[in-house]
Amino acid sequence: MVFSKTCEYGIRAVIFIAQKSENGAKIGIKEIAAGIDSPVHFIAKILQDLSKRGLVQSTKGPNGGFYIDKVAQKRTLADVVRAIDGENIFIGCGLGLKNCSETKPCPLHSEFKLIRSEIQKTLSSATIGDFNESLNLGLSFIKER
Repeated sequence: MVFSKTCEYGIRAVIFIAQKSENGAKIGIKEIAAGIDSPVHFIAKILQDLSKRGLVQSTKGPNGGFYIDKVAQKRTLADVVRAIDGENIFIGCGLGLKNCSETKPCPLHSEFKLIRSEIQKTLSSATIGDFNESLNLGLSFIKER
């Protein structure tokens, strides 16, 4: 995939939390990790960072956990990717060259530019809350079956 492993887990966790918290519930870290097939400590660190950036919310205590409020549900998957992996997927060279540009293109420059554009368009048009319906209907999933 084009995302780092951290970003893959982060996207899956955000979508999972959005689905599980759409009725106001808060989800514990162990349930999230089990729901997306992630190591608990790894996803905890990712969610801590996403919480600081306002992409997920959390509360502590016996009734605490993670949730996604109405404002965060309107944020896009591009926001999640930027928070975790930065802008490189949207602007970086397909071969990882630092000096690749329009004036000094790498061999993949033109083709990868189109791919980057499609990825950005797709991720920028998909909000965190968009996936709840297809998950609830069993039309899509975020855990290996």
